[in-house]
Amino acid sequence: MSRIILTAAEMRSAEATAIAEGMHVAILMERAGVAAAEAIWRFAGPLPTLVLCGPGNNGGDGYVVARALRERGMKVRVAASSEPKSEAARAALKAWGGPIEPIASAGAEPLLVDALFGTGLGRGLEPLLWERLGVLAGIAKVRVAIDLPSGVATDDGAILSPVPDYDLTTTFQTLKPSHLLQPAARHMGRIVIADIGIRAASNLFEIGRPRLRPPGPDDHKYRRGHVAVLAGEMPGAAALTASAAARAGSGYVSLVAPEWVTGVPRAVVQSKRIAAELLGDDRVGAVAIGPGLGRGADGRRLLDQALAGGRPLILDADALVLLAEAGASGLSDLAATAILSPHEGEFLRLFPEIGGSKLERARAAAAQIGAVIVHKGSDTIVAAPDGRAAIARTAPPWLATAGTGDVLTGILAACRAAAMDAFDAACAAVWLHAQAAERAGSAIIADDLLEHLPDAVRDAL
Repeated sequence: MSRIILTAAEMRSAEATAIAEGMHVAILMERAGVAAAEAIWRFAGPLPTLVLCGPGNNGGDGYVVARALRERGMKVRVAASSEPKSEAARAALKAWGGPIEPIASAGAEPLLVDALFGTGLGRGLEPLLWERLGVLAGIAKVRVAIDLPSGVATDDGAILSPVPDYDLTTTFQTLKPSHLLQPAARHMGRIVIADIGIRAASNLFEIGRPRLRPPGPDDHKYRRGHVAVLAGEMPGAAALTASAAARAGSGYVSLVAPEWVTGVPRAVVQSKRIAAELLGDDRVGAVAIGPGLGRGADGRRLLDQALAGGRPLILDADALVLLAEAGASGLSDLAATAILSPHEGEFLRLFPEIGGSKLERARAAAAQIGAVIVHKGSDTIVAAPDGRAAIARTAPPWLATAGTGDVLTGILAACRAAAMDAFDAACAAVWLHAQAAERAGSAIIADDLLEHLPDAVRDAL
């Protein structure tokens, strides 16, 4: 299931709507603080606690957290950076009723709760404040952030000032982009989302476990999806793609290469058929091209045939380089929505003029060329031309090795050939890829993912 993600502006709008409909901000603050305290209690247990409160509503949440933890019998101290500025935060401070210490002189406790700044932070903390936060966090055994770690921007994953590593982040109603975007995401620890009764909608989602359709009694190999993989100068990369497509559930995989390719399952049908001939086969549900294609005249000719073939395309690696050289326009004229899966370097080749955050760039690129963009990385983003976008949870760092992108291309092709919408297919493939990596463990190579793909598919049925 995919959970929605709200930007800072969208969260403010959702809160404003709830307040306009009769929900007082103090009630929202009470719900948020009590829910965060419950999460902290369950996660850390009854440890002596220091709660750091800022001047805004995030600090108000902190005062509620402190009171709720004290009511559970915990030893709780509160330190504040300044007086609360909002009426609701001042009411929460009054309800706390205990002493308030200055952060500069506050002593550490085993459990640190950071409620200094949350959603909407636009600049970094003052040096004395982030230095003190770092000292207190370094001494604490358990570190918890309320909403977002202080020093993190909400929408783009940016670090505005040095941020400690947290063990738990409790946020409210929905995820925010920086819970999943790097470099901020690496500091979050476990993330808990508390429902505080706000209705919200968004076209930005977290990539969650897909719901794949298992084959039924009426299915046959072509109905399950026929993937064609077009190889070029370096067919070893295409072998990974074809093998991944087969392991990810395709009913039929064709590998067209200028020579016999070793190391692929015997179930993969190898052929020297003319690519145009295969592309004219209506039973082909997706064509993968790019891994091992080469960047010379033969690669260009094969890519042109694929672009003219009318089949749903998965474009990666050398196909993206060739596309960048020729200009990436015109993909919106294809008969079926294409999927492009660039890493950062390939993305910059394709879209050198697009600026902004990774999320903004992926969305702009998808809209510009009329294709689904899978902007790969530890925080992979999938963006569709209609504005939908999704962010994956941080992928296992062991995926940073040669050939894992070729495996993803095969999974993308398998999902697309199964008659999935291009955006849904891309999200499903990204999830399956990461799940296979989780199962494969440490020190993996791309080939190891193939062994674990069937289990990842099973997890999604």
